[in-house]
Amino acid sequence: MKVFLVLWALPILLLGSWYSLSYYDMNFGIFMLTRQAHDLVFAVYGHALGLPPETIPPLVARAIVVDSAIVFSIIAFRRRRKIAAWWAARQSASDPRAAVLPSIDSLSKAP
Repeated sequence: MKVFLVLWALPILLLGSWYSLSYYDMNFGIFMLTRQAHDLVFAVYGHALGLPPETIPPLVARAIVVDSAIVFSIIAFRRRRKIAAWWAARQSASDPRAAVLPSIDSLSKAP
């Protein structure tokens, strides 16, 4: 499961890092991090997909959200018993009727 999460998170982290660094032109002397390369990459993808380049980042963001929802639903499905036990414990702890109140006998024997 850890490998699965790493293989999901690593490309998102790399893409997000590249996008934010190149969008704000923080290039550190590397051409791929320049705003010129940023615009060129989206122009190439836009031409290949037949879309305007400015519509591609929101589409990628939506795809990341959908993929993340799928990944987290797979994790939740695999851990459904632990989640159900946690939820039941949480519900019983928050139920005021389930709290054990001291009886009068134990209070009368207090020192």
